[in-house]
Amino acid sequence: MNVVIITGASDGIGAELARQMAQQEGTNLALVLAARSTDKLEQVARQCRQSGAQVLVRPTDVGQEAECRGLIADAVNRFERIDTLINNAGMSAHALLEDVLDMGWYEQLMRINLWGSAWCTHAALPHLKASRGRIVVVSSLAGLVGLPGRTAYSATKFAMTGFFEALRIEMAPHGVSLTLTYPGVVATDIRHRGFNAQGQPAGKSGLHESGAMSVEECARLIRVGSQRRQREVVMSFKGKMSRWMKLIAPGLVDQLAIAALKEDVRPHG
Repeated sequence: MNVVIITGASDGIGAELARQMAQQEGTNLALVLAARSTDKLEQVARQCRQSGAQVLVRPTDVGQEAECRGLIADAVNRFERIDTLINNAGMSAHALLEDVLDMGWYEQLMRINLWGSAWCTHAALPHLKASRGRIVVVSSLAGLVGLPGRTAYSATKFAMTGFFEALRIEMAPHGVSLTLTYPGVVATDIRHRGFNAQGQPAGKSGLHESGAMSVEECARLIRVGSQRRQREVVMSFKGKMSRWMKLIAPGLVDQLAIAALKEDVRPHG
């Protein structure tokens, strides 16, 4: 039995990952689905059970350490092992720093995006070492290239990259693989629900959405990268090029980052 935990599994990338894995592995798969919305989790669980997978729905707020540790404990109590932990839960944000009056929500965003993944991973480590399992992290291209209006979001994703790159080396002697994935703009609602300058749901995306990757393709790339134990999965040609262009033409990368923003959210002046 392959036991997989997916955080942020109620919709978007996490839900699609669960469905694809269930369709592929069927009765050989046990899924632990975590997110804040019980109703949405139950909908995804029903779809996965139809493919033969066993499913544990575990409502979880990854911004709370006790809930992260409780998630791992409940998964082990139910299925007695963990083979893969997919740290997918996260929140977006878009605001120019000069427009932010209270930075309290920056700290909240860091708790969700970085600490939620760190707490879940720390609790799961003994079980992943026992199974020589997999850790998968859903980061963002904003964790490779800083974007204007994304100071908070990029900070959380850069922090995730540093944390998990170091952990990869620590876990290598134990046979635990760590796959960092870097989606670009994906056709989900994450940017609409993310924080604005006032720390409220933005209600809209600050990025051009044309050409967004489908959630099905994004989930497929993550799923295959995990199965192959790849070090990283950088999505889109533009994302791959931006990493190298930072070294040889950083000013051009800045201009491309600005061009990705909608006119009404670009830096003033």
